[in-house]
Amino acid sequence: MYHIWEKVFGTPRLNSYDGHMPKIDRRRIHQESLKTHIKEHRAVFLVYLLLRIAVVLILIAQISNGNWENVYYCLLSLVLMMLPTFIESNWHIDIPDTLEIIVLLFIFAAEILGELSSYYINFPFWDTMLHTITGFLAAAVGFALCDILNRNENIKFSLSPIFLTVVAFCFSMTVAVMWEFIEFSADQLLGVDMQKDTVIHTINSVSLDPTRTNTVITIDGITEVSFQDGSSLGLGGYLDIGLIDTMKDLFVNFLGALVFSFIGFFYTKNRGEGRFARLFIPTVKYKEAAEAKRLKEERKAEKARRKAIEEQGGVQDA
Repeated sequence: MYHIWEKVFGTPRLNSYDGHMPKIDRRRIHQESLKTHIKEHRAVFLVYLLLRIAVVLILIAQISNGNWENVYYCLLSLVLMMLPTFIESNWHIDIPDTLEIIVLLFIFAAEILGELSSYYINFPFWDTMLHTITGFLAAAVGFALCDILNRNENIKFSLSPIFLTVVAFCFSMTVAVMWEFIEFSADQLLGVDMQKDTVIHTINSVSLDPTRTNTVITIDGITEVSFQDGSSLGLGGYLDIGLIDTMKDLFVNFLGALVFSFIGFFYTKNRGEGRFARLFIPTVKYKEAAEAKRLKEERKAEKARRKAIEEQGGVQDA
C-alpha cells in the first residue's frame, strides 16, 4: 500500500498501535521534497535566495533607522516571495521557472525599488513598465485557470480557444480595475499617494462655464499655479490628481493583456504546443495531486478504523 513512500523515503516506521499503518515522518518528507525542488529549479532558487538576502539586509537597515513604513514593505516582500512555492507545494500546481522568476523580480521591483528607493518618482517609466507586466502576467494566470478547468475531466467546462482568450483578457482587466480601486481607496482613506499626480498645462472643463450651459471652457498654457497668499506651487503647471496615472495604468495593462491573449489563443488552438506560452502558463501536477488525494483518503480511512477499534475496546472494558 505504501510502496511509493518506501521507494522514495526508505522503509517507513510502523505505528506501535497495530503494526500496519506506517507513521509518516513529515519533517523528513518536507526536507526531501525541498531538496528535490531546489535541484529541479536551481535558477529559481538562486534568484529567490539573492533577492531574499537583499530584502533581509534592507529590513535590518530600516529597523535600525526606525523607518517602520519601510519595514512593513520589506516584510510584505518576504511574504509575497513565498507565495509561488506555497502554491506549488499545497495546490500541486507547477509554476514555470520563467514565470516564477519574473514574479519574484516583479515583487522586488515594485516593493523595494519602487517604494523604498523611490523609483516611481525618479523613473517615470517604472510604474508604466510594472503595470504592463502585470497585464501580461494576469492574463497568463487567468488563462491558466480556465485552461485547467477546460482539461479537467471531472468538470463539465469546455471553452473554445477564442472564448478562453476573451476570458483571460477580461480576467486581467478586472485585476487591473480592482487594483485601481485599492489605490483610490488608500488615497482617500489613508491619505497616501498611490495614484501618482501629473503636471498638466491645459484644462478642459464645463465646470468653468459661467452660463451653466454645458459649454467646455479651455484654459491653455498653464505654467504656474499660485496660492491666495501669492506663493507659487512650483511645479510649472497645474496638478492633476491621479486621473491620468490611473488611465495610463489601465491602458498599458490593456496592452499587456492583449499581447498574452494572442499568445494564449494560438497556444490553445495548437493544443498546448506553443513553447513560448508554456513559459508563463501554470499547469496542474495531476500525478502528484492524485497521489496526495489517495494518501489523504487512506489516512482518513485509517483514522476512522482506529476510532472504531478504540470505541469497540471501550465497550468491551465497560
